Parts: sequence; C-alpha cells; structure tokens
Amino acid sequence: MSGPHPFNAKSALAFVVSFGIVSLFADAAYEGMRGISGPFLATLGASGFAVGLIAGFGELFGYTLRLLSGRLADSTRAYWPITLLGYVVQMLAVPALALAGNWQAAAVLIVLERVGKAIRNPPRDVMLSRAGEHIGQGWAFGLHEILDQVGAMSGPLAAALVLAIHHDYREAFAWLAIPSAATLVLVFALRFRYGAVGASLPASKDEIAANGFPRAFWLYAAASALVAFGFSDFTLISFHFGRVGTVRGDMIAVFYAAAMASAGIASLLFGRWFDRAGLKVIFPGIVIGLAVAPLAFFGGTWAALAASLAWGASLGVHEAVMSAAVAKLVPLSARARAYGIFTALFGAAWFAGSALLGALYDVSLVALVAAATLAQLLAFVPLWLAVRAAPTG
Repeated sequence: MSGPHPFNAKSALAFVVSFGIVSLFADAAYEGMRGISGPFLATLGASGFAVGLIAGFGELFGYTLRLLSGRLADSTRAYWPITLLGYVVQMLAVPALALAGNWQAAAVLIVLERVGKAIRNPPRDVMLSRAGEHIGQGWAFGLHEILDQVGAMSGPLAAALVLAIHHDYREAFAWLAIPSAATLVLVFALRFRYGAVGASLPASKDEIAANGFPRAFWLYAAASALVAFGFSDFTLISFHFGRVGTVRGDMIAVFYAAAMASAGIASLLFGRWFDRAGLKVIFPGIVIGLAVAPLAFFGGTWAALAASLAWGASLGVHEAVMSAAVAKLVPLSARARAYGIFTALFGAAWFAGSALLGALYDVSLVALVAAATLAQLLAFVPLWLAVRAAPTG
C-alpha cells in the first residue's frame, strides 16, 4: 500500500532531522523577511487593505500552485527536482527585497517567495511522510517543525538586530542572503545523500481514482479552511503594531520570533499527541487561535505579546498536524496530490479571509475581530464530523 521504503527507524529519524536543519536555515531567511515585511510595506506607503491583499494573494497563489505541484509530483515522481526548484525560487526572492523601490515591487517579491514555498512543499512532505511511516507521522512532522521554528525564531531576531543597528529595512533584507545561501547548499547536499527517498513509487491510485479521497479528508479540509479564513496574517498584525505604536518597530521582529518559538513548541507537543489521539488534538488549537484577534487589535503591548504567542502556538498546531493528518488519511501514492488539494483550499480561504480582514481593518476593528472569531468557531462543526469519520488505529 505504501510502497517500498528506503528507511529503517534510524535512517528515517536521520532524514527528518536533516531536512529539519535545511528548514531551519530556510525559515531563518523567509521568516526573517516576513517578520518585517508588514512595517516595510507601511514605509513604502501601502494601506492596510493593500497589506492584507498582498498577504492573502501570496497565500492564495502559493497554496493554489501546490495543487499543480502536488499533481505533478504524483504523476512524474520527480520529488527531488520539484523540491529543489522551489527552494531556489524562494531563496532568491528573500534577499531581493533589499532592492525593492516601491511597495508594488516588494509585493511581487513577497508573492514570489510564497510561490517557491508552494512548489517545494507537496513533494517534500511526501518524502517526510515516508519517514513518518517508521517513526510516526505526528512525531516526524512535529520534529521537523520544531527544527524549522528554531530558524523561524532566529531569522526575525537577526533581522531585528540589523534593523536596530542600521535602522534600515533594506539592510536587514540583504543580511538574509546568508541563510538563503546556506539553505541552497544544504538542500542540494541532502539530495545527494538521500536521493533514494524520491525514487519512484508504485502507481497504485486505483482506490483513490475509483472512490475519491475519504470523507474525513474533505471534512478536515473544510475545517482547516474556516480556520484559515479567520486566522489573521502576521503581516497585518505587525502592520497594526507599527501603525498604532503598540510595539516599537525594532521589537516587532522580536515578537514574531517569540511567535515562532511558540509555534515550534506547540508543533512538537501536538504532533506527538496526534500520533496517540488523532484529529481531536486540533480542537484546543482552534481555542488558542480564537484569542489572537482580540488580543492583537484591542490590547496594548503585553496583549500584543500574548497575541503573538497564541498566534504562533495555533500556527504550530495546524502546521504539524495538517501534514500528519493528510498522511494518515490518504495513501502514499496519491499523497502529493492530496497535499496540493488540501493546501489549495486552505490558501483560497486564507486569501479571502486576509482580504476581508484587511478591508475591515480600515473600517472597524470590532468587525474585524468578530469576523475572525465567527469563522474559527464555525470550524468546530466539520472538525467534529471529521473526527467521527476518520479511521481509528
């Protein structure tokens, strides 16, 4: 059913850790960029609606592209070539922001970074899920997630340090060329060390072709889409922090780093919990996420810190469990396609929600918080149905 494995438990763990180190440097680069992109766009004259639209469109285009990337990976089994292409695109876009002369040019590069991530993620996650067959899907993706969150924490801190010293966003983006280059060196080295992981798998799509993806998959996708719709992008949150002065400009990246640390811890804990309890571990993740909007948009500095930590924890739960859940619900031979479909739905919802929340930001913060809260509350219904429909064991 899953095809031949190039792993035993020891080598599977080594592969997950190795890819986690690649992701550590990648996250240092692109999360360092994302942690300061909101206030950078503000300095270039972008409105709240424009910031929300840029963030949402980047997610929409990126997540929709995963549909093509996943289908291409399943049909060609070219897991490594597609993964490498995505890393190259993403890691070139990040430091190029130092050259952006206006908010429109910066927007193109922000979207391009999301495109690179979209290209690489479905085939990469399939390879990680092969390792997860041996050590547990939740543990594999949770361990990988905490390693990349180390980078996601250090990148914004480095960007904040450069910003504090030079008071120049472009200088901070230029320094991110260092982790970007390290990512490319390491991922190509990993390809040569673990090339067999991307080898062809048996083309056993008969069950999926005849019956479609299981009902639990679609219900879980619907629940995740509702969460995404109501989940404020940190670009908009950081824009608000900078605009109203809740958080000093050079400290916004530090708050983002704290969010990434929270995400890493949550992903490891909830990923391990997922291997024992299944989809029901998402319920507390949604509860945590419900606190983000009111804390971020109604509170002061301490509330902003709490919002950042809650935002990171909720994100960590969904990022660790999302990939593990798809791996549990869908056979390996169609898994890249499933990742693509799932994340395309997730991205469409993220785009719609980000655009709406960005528009509401310029009109009414109360309406923004109400919309975010309602969408996430509605997610409990399909998630409960997905838990009931999911296979046990």
